[in-house]
Amino acid sequence: MAEIASIDYRDEVEIFEGCVAIEKAGRRPTLLLAPDWAGLHDGMKQIAGRVASLGFTCFGVDFYGKGIKGNPAGDNSALMGALMGDRAMLRRRLLAAYEAALKHPGVDPNNVAIMGYCLGGLCALDLARAAPAGLKAAMSFHGVLKAPNIGPQAPITAKILVMHGWEDPLAPPPDVLAFADEMTAAKADWQLHAYGNTKHAFTMPTANKPEMGLAYNPASDRRSWLAMRNFLDEVFV
Repeated sequence: MAEIASIDYRDEVEIFEGCVAIEKAGRRPTLLLAPDWAGLHDGMKQIAGRVASLGFTCFGVDFYGKGIKGNPAGDNSALMGALMGDRAMLRRRLLAAYEAALKHPGVDPNNVAIMGYCLGGLCALDLARAAPAGLKAAMSFHGVLKAPNIGPQAPITAKILVMHGWEDPLAPPPDVLAFADEMTAAKADWQLHAYGNTKHAFTMPTANKPEMGLAYNPASDRRSWLAMRNFLDEVFV
C-alpha cells in the first residue's frame, strides 16, 4: 500500500502543496503527476497510489497554489483559464515542481518523467516543451494539445507519448495535426495513440456527459494505461 504525503514547495512567487506517493523505500524512478483541472483531489491521489504500486515514486503537481482547490464535480473554467491565459506562468510553476521533485529523497533524479490528465496532459507536454535537463519523457492522457506560443521552441529532448480520444472536442483533428507538426519541427521522439469512438476524459469513470464530448471508455482507458506501461519500459532502462 502506497504512503501518500503532502509536500510544500515554491517558485519565485508562490507556495504550492503537492503530494508524494511511495510504496518502496529508496530512490526510485519517478513520475510527476499533473492532475486534471480540479487539481490534486482524491481521484488524482488514487492514481498517484496506483503509480507507486508499480514501483515508482509519484510526485503530484500543484499548479494552482497552496489553499486553492478546484471542484472535482464542478466547473473549474476560471482556474484553468488563468493558466491557459498565461502559459509562461504555467511553465514557471511546472519547472518549480520538477526542481522540487529532483530534490526529494525518494526520487532518482536520473529517471524522471511526467504524466498528466486533461489540463494535466497539457502540463506534461508544456514541461517537455520547456526542455529541462534530465526529463526523460512526457505522457498526456486526453490532454489539450495547443502550443504555448511563448517564444522559440528549443529542441524537445524528452520522449513524448500522447493518448488521445479521436472525438475529443478539446483537441479536434486540426489541433492534432498542428501538434504533430510542432513535435516534428522540435525534433522530438514522439508518438500518438488515437482511440476511435472515444471522447474527452475517457480514463475517468465519473465522466458521463457525452452531449458535451465527455465520456468514460473502459477499453480506451485500459489500452492507454498499457501503452503507458510499455512506454515506461523503454524510458526507464
